[in-house]
Amino acid sequence: MESKEPNYAFIDSQNLNLAIRDAGWKLDFRRFRTYLKEKYGVSKAFLFIGYLRGNELLYANLQQYGYICIFKPTLELTAGRVKGNVDAELVLHTMIQYPNFNKAIIVSGDGDFHCLVEYLRDTDKLKKVLIPNQYKYSALLKRLSSPSNNILDFMNPLRGKLQLNRK
Repeated sequence: MESKEPNYAFIDSQNLNLAIRDAGWKLDFRRFRTYLKEKYGVSKAFLFIGYLRGNELLYANLQQYGYICIFKPTLELTAGRVKGNVDAELVLHTMIQYPNFNKAIIVSGDGDFHCLVEYLRDTDKLKKVLIPNQYKYSALLKRLSSPSNNILDFMNPLRGKLQLNRK
């Protein structure tokens, strides 16, 4: 029987958002937070996101939905592009929180998290890697999964349940 200790989600917001959009839909973050709680028993959901001035309402809404936002300062690149890679923050905060959770859910299809996922799997602290787009994710993550450990779940089938329905 699994412990009643909390499960935590660690979410790469950029990977999640871009992968879902690439699959042709937009995520309802409120519904997604409820899904994480009901499906995986997530009591804390850490959302790693680049901070852009002017998006304060978005951040306030995400926090109201129950996310703990971890902000990364962004850089403005050429042609108005913005860079706010959150990978190091996600790994660091997962390890800071390591003693506080029973199992972790990593939400990303980014192979940069291979070593984190491998460590969590090998120490029996990984519940799932939730991949936003099952058709476009890192082969490094595919290698860690096997029929015996079944560590990967995919969001594509959740479109009907989690899609943002703008009125």
